[in-house]
Amino acid sequence: MDSLDDLVVPEATVLDACGDRPLPDLGLIERDWDTDPIPSDRVEAAAAEAVASLEFAGVPEGGEVAVGAGSRGIANLPSIVSGVVGAIEDAGYDPFVFPAMGSHGGATAEGQREMLESLGVTPAAIGCEIRSSMEVVRVGETPDRGVPVYADAHAAGADAIVPVNRVKPHTDYDGPVESGLSKMLVIGMGKQRGAKTAHEWAIDWSFRNMIPEIAEKLLAELPVAGGVAIVEDQFDDTAVIEGVPPSGFLDREAELLELAYDRLPTIPFDDVDVLVLDRQGKDVSGQGMDTNVIGRRPFAINEPEPELPDVKRIFVRGLTETTHGNAMGMGSADFVGRDLAAELDSSTTLINAITASTTRGVRLPPVVETDRAGLVASLSTVGVVGPDDARVLRATDTMRLGRLYASPALVEEARERDDLRVLAEPSPIEFDDGRFVAPTPHETGDGGD
Repeated sequence: MDSLDDLVVPEATVLDACGDRPLPDLGLIERDWDTDPIPSDRVEAAAAEAVASLEFAGVPEGGEVAVGAGSRGIANLPSIVSGVVGAIEDAGYDPFVFPAMGSHGGATAEGQREMLESLGVTPAAIGCEIRSSMEVVRVGETPDRGVPVYADAHAAGADAIVPVNRVKPHTDYDGPVESGLSKMLVIGMGKQRGAKTAHEWAIDWSFRNMIPEIAEKLLAELPVAGGVAIVEDQFDDTAVIEGVPPSGFLDREAELLELAYDRLPTIPFDDVDVLVLDRQGKDVSGQGMDTNVIGRRPFAINEPEPELPDVKRIFVRGLTETTHGNAMGMGSADFVGRDLAAELDSSTTLINAITASTTRGVRLPPVVETDRAGLVASLSTVGVVGPDDARVLRATDTMRLGRLYASPALVEEARERDDLRVLAEPSPIEFDDGRFVAPTPHETGDGGD
């Protein structure tokens, strides 16, 4: 294969294979979510206040405190980390930030530093240095199975450790704790070696059992002062910032996970013929697309797929900028656009897949030249359905679901529901050289997410 062009199926080829297929019109609908986010000018102060709940009794005056920050697209992350760092300094300690993101950033120290910088977490923004290294120390092993437990060497050498992370449903498993503080300690702080070890053991021992057990080992062996937990609302705004002390660490995180489930943004229909996503990325979800949103979990280890929604075809157009070419989870799509293939960093993506033991997740779906080709190919493979009955949604990504383009059948359903509003009536899809002319849904005006 000599070039990207050898991968891409031309639009003309797709249209010729699918025949003369009329496309449905698309309107614009909006979700009616009742949210109460923390005002942006209060976020840093709220993060600082959360530090008061942590336990620094054993930390000497001027002692070093390692603050863990990850690679997810957390709203207001620089302000939150800055608030935590400032409060630790005010308490008389010496904080530094370390990347707690497993193998992300190509499993290199510089790549992980760049990942934090792309999220706005820079020394200037947070008020302290960033120590990035892939070096780990072996903390011990789990009591029953003897699983080796690793931790970032900088963090393990500090006088205290404070992970800062969002609590939310995980994409690969269901359990009392999923994505949040405990997972950051086990996977993120374990760097590539710890993350790889954990994922290998999870093949025969579910994450729902492993994460709590390894987290308890880390809490017992390392000076974890507690963590700063974040819960976001349906518009991905900061709703809760809470300090969680080490006592009751797992129990409180489980309670916060229930709150996060209540506020998880989802697509508003259980049955969809075609879901078009303008982008996917690690800053959106660990699997690029949130499996809880798309109803697919084909790469999970020993875990069932979600019962709903039933999405017949998924077409992903491209990648987010801050995913840095990591297309983990693209295997969940049925078709991808040329832009995604062009932005793909194969090495970074494969390293993530090997670490997570989910190599099927990075299988490259058929690559189509244009948006029109992707939509036509998708509609041509869902059975006999006309443009008036086709159930088509277009979303920015699986995190930003406040506004959606919807086909006439779905717009009519939206009219009958109290949780949805019709903002624009369906009209023919406009293309420019095969690309959608309409902007991505969440950028269509005031009131979007």
